[in-house]
Amino acid sequence: MSEPSPNRGVMIVLAYLWALALVPLLVEKQAPEVQWHAKHGIVLMIAELLALFAYIMLTSIVSLATFGLGCVLSLFLVFGWVGVLGLHVVAIVKGLNGERLIIPRLSEYADRL
Repeated sequence: MSEPSPNRGVMIVLAYLWALALVPLLVEKQAPEVQWHAKHGIVLMIAELLALFAYIMLTSIVSLATFGLGCVLSLFLVFGWVGVLGLHVVAIVKGLNGERLIIPRLSEYADRL
């Protein structure tokens, strides 16, 4: 088994900070664990962007039909971002402890990249 990278902790944190996941992906090519976390971070980022786009489209359509309900739905976006932040924190903590956060169906894409 190879020696862990001296920058392992920093690279795992960067892996879950959206576009900064490209840094460990391109820099730490010899560390398979860091590579997996970087790929997982990119998959999470893409999934979050797609979910955000779908949510904005749904909220826009509902807002056109009923203004009040669309405004209420917009407030839920704050709770969604708190959930996303919590997910990233859990993924970082697990990564720093040498574990992986497996999200059903989504984490499979990190293995495919």
